[in-house]
Amino acid sequence: MQPLNFPAYKFKIKSNENKYLIFDIVRKKYVSLTPEEWVRQHCVWFLIEEKKYPLSLISVERKITVNNLTKRTDIVVYNQKGLPYILVECKAPSVKITQVSFDQIARYNLKLNAAYLIVTNGLNHFYCKMNFEKECYTFLKEIPEYRRVF
Repeated sequence: MQPLNFPAYKFKIKSNENKYLIFDIVRKKYVSLTPEEWVRQHCVWFLIEEKKYPLSLISVERKITVNNLTKRTDIVVYNQKGLPYILVECKAPSVKITQVSFDQIARYNLKLNAAYLIVTNGLNHFYCKMNFEKECYTFLKEIPEYRRVF
């Protein structure tokens, strides 16, 4: 897999019937190692190792209903009250981050009301803080660490 703009992490990767699998510590199982999954797993580890969010507050591929359609969020980080705090949208490295990506995460966030948004393709990361009063988001240089939040 291609190197990403994240620190290097030691993933558990195995081969099964000519297919690579990566161990997801959130879902506690091996999943197919697609380019998007490669980005998702780096982002999970980034949130845990660099930003110090507890594994117990992170969910991966959570089902939500948006406009009567079932969708899946890539990563949601919850606060200690169990409310969505950070919503992450991961794209494969070959996918350019465009307004369409931001529109997608904004639609999901209409349902979740997370305070922070992250959109990444593993090479480029965009961090946003929601302003629900003005119905917009502000770009940030980085996402806050766990200890600063709670």
